[in-house]
Amino acid sequence: MTKILIVEDEPRIASFVSRGLEAAGYETVRIEDGAEGLAAALRGDGDLVLLDVGLPSMDGFEVLRELRARGSAIPVIMLTARSSTRDTVEGLEAGANDYVSKPFTFEELLARVRSRLRENMPQPSVSISHGGVVLDVLARRATVDDREVDLSAREFALAEQFLRNPGRVLSRELLLSRVWGLDFDPGSNVVDVYVRYLRGKLGADHIVTVRGAGYRWE
Repeated sequence: MTKILIVEDEPRIASFVSRGLEAAGYETVRIEDGAEGLAAALRGDGDLVLLDVGLPSMDGFEVLRELRARGSAIPVIMLTARSSTRDTVEGLEAGANDYVSKPFTFEELLARVRSRLRENMPQPSVSISHGGVVLDVLARRATVDDREVDLSAREFALAEQFLRNPGRVLSRELLLSRVWGLDFDPGSNVVDVYVRYLRGKLGADHIVTVRGAGYRWE
């Protein structure tokens, strides 16, 4: 059974979320402390983490950064009363898979949980390639002309979108939705920044800017 770690120090919210998820067929573990949540996630005690920002001992951003620094790719959905653009972008750039502002409906949260769990399942194709760039989807490995290139999880996900859609113009909004899990533009240039990263690692000539429309993989 899929297990979800609920790292939340407000008992009312934790109980509400836990009851709903268990009714939907998931197993849940409730944790009230940031450091304890980090340890549980690193042990592999869950398949997804619902992570509050305001936590004792370590806040959610610290927990998330430490998780990613130690190589954990477990899906993380941030839960927070902070709804400012800066906080949203900080969470996403720290490695969050999604961001839900309080108050939220359980139906919305459940839909996001299911979506992130589906994304974490292995893709049917083992590798995709185009123009000398090869992505091994299962091993999360990238090579350019047989030379291995180190990509972050977010860079790999962005590269995968391009290689699965060669010759197609992908808008910033579409990339933001598919790679960062957002259905709106939070006012960040994060897509442009990561495209620049990819150009530096995969070759500047692969990704073309289509003015006013987005980007295209040549």
